Amino acid sequence: MKAPVFQDVDPARDCDCPGCRHRRRVPPRSPAGRAPALPAAHRTLIVATAAATGALGAGQAAAAPTTVHASHPPGVSAGEEPDTPQGPRAPLHGPTGTPAVPPAGAEPAAITRTEIIERAKTWVTAKVPYSMTAYWSDGYRQDCSGYVSMAWKLPTNEWTGSLGTFADRITKEELQPGDILLFHNAADPQKGSHVVIFGGWTDSTRTAYTAYEQTPPHARKLATPYAYWSNSAKYLPYRYKGVTASAASGAPAATTYPGAAAFGPGANNGHVTELGRMLAARGAGRFYSSGPGPRWSEADRRATEAFQLAQGWRGEDADGLPGPGTWRLLTSGGGKDVGAPPAGPASHGVAGYPGRAMFRPGAENPYVTRLGRQLVAKGFGRHYTTGPGPRWGEADRRAVEAFQRAQGWRGGAADGYPGPETWRRLFS
Repeated sequence: MKAPVFQDVDPARDCDCPGCRHRRRVPPRSPAGRAPALPAAHRTLIVATAAATGALGAGQAAAAPTTVHASHPPGVSAGEEPDTPQGPRAPLHGPTGTPAVPPAGAEPAAITRTEIIERAKTWVTAKVPYSMTAYWSDGYRQDCSGYVSMAWKLPTNEWTGSLGTFADRITKEELQPGDILLFHNAADPQKGSHVVIFGGWTDSTRTAYTAYEQTPPHARKLATPYAYWSNSAKYLPYRYKGVTASAASGAPAATTYPGAAAFGPGANNGHVTELGRMLAARGAGRFYSSGPGPRWSEADRRATEAFQLAQGWRGEDADGLPGPGTWRLLTSGGGKDVGAPPAGPASHGVAGYPGRAMFRPGAENPYVTRLGRQLVAKGFGRHYTTGPGPRWGEADRRAVEAFQRAQGWRGGAADGYPGPETWRRLFS
């Protein structure tokens, strides 16, 4: 069978699904300075085989990839959901927006977990707009599966139906940054199929994780409930077959302890970054307000100390500097995860209440996440389209206000900012 070719066909205009409504409102965009991938009228890609008669039996037809729409998160109306249609398998595209011919015998390249996450971050930083027909300047299609293809440095643009062939199934317990959570609905690919990149657990309960994903309006990084907002049981964890523990630039393998000199005040190297990522994946992410990064900081020391204390170590064994034993447990996935932060002393006579300073514009801390999750559990989560997460936002304020009004409070007593009585009633 000859290689399939793609033909542009104008789609029907009467489709009223959320994804099509979104694309009618927000046309796909191409990067500045590049020819648009398609005319202004939206088009779908239909696979046609050059020698269809010879390749298919009589009466058979080639199946055409269809637009894929993800189900919406609970509590979010269909019109507000982040739809995730995707394109079919396709070659990488060159700078003019035309297919680029991959090198002969091109194979998936080996890549470290650090590289995967760093590549994923480039699209988040650039806020690459979502499109299942446009291609970014690096040659990858701007949809969810194109995003993973880019992060994994695959030689082609894959789709949810083919990404699994480049990876091995793993368990939830084995998940590490750079792995993916994939839902491919083989029976009906247009219903719910989606894929996200796992960036590490947000806490020791392993009920939420940092997800990197390509979804309208653009690539994002977001704390996400495991396994996803909807169709959670259908998302399966996979690990790219080409992932390697070796650090970039010829550094020693991550499983090899780099020595005490690599850590501590003044250290600035890739091992510090790798340490921070491993600690964050084991529940110590709350110690980092940004990063982790290559420069050693107090956040690295506190996160390391928390992990050591979680193993039951004390004294010099829990000094916050990673020795061979600490490194071995982190790289092998052994030992115990860092536990949740203590509730803290009573504030205003209410146990666990951290004070009003934790809940104000710009605040980012574990108490905001804890508050949001309790509001959702109490039935006041309709204002969250994503999250809850550690950064205080308008969704948190509106959810608190709704809870306060449910207590019969009005005026300043229902301002959306949790005081000690709000906290006591919410957690009682």
